[in-house]
Amino acid sequence: MAKYLMLKHYRGAPACENDVPMDKWTPEEITAHVQYMRDFADRLEKSGEFVDGQALAPEGTWVRYDGEGRPPVTDGPFAETKDLIAGWMVIDVDSYERAVELAGELSAAPGAGGQPLHEWLELRPFLAEPPTVTE
Repeated sequence: MAKYLMLKHYRGAPACENDVPMDKWTPEEITAHVQYMRDFADRLEKSGEFVDGQALAPEGTWVRYDGEGRPPVTDGPFAETKDLIAGWMVIDVDSYERAVELAGELSAAPGAGGQPLHEWLELRPFLAEPPTVTE
């Protein structure tokens, strides 16, 4: 089994086929989209392939260490950044091919007009082992 992270970008990914921004959707369209996501996660939970998933708020803050005894430095929030991740899902599957299959299915979540989004999802494997440095 291998774990993969599926990232849903609200901004920053290539445009999807049903490219109507979510803030233009009706409440019914948003409800249908969220229900599709829940049903997808429930099905994967039953098959043992679901690990976790969450939707994310658009606001975010950059944080970094600023030295011993000093508070962290923050910059933000940046709701208007170029790239905005709307949510994520972690899956644990038998193969890369299965991960691609599930990401393709998730990309068909309904959007405006109840039509599939056919959105681009970013699929990233978890790092299985730390890299080995040789001299």
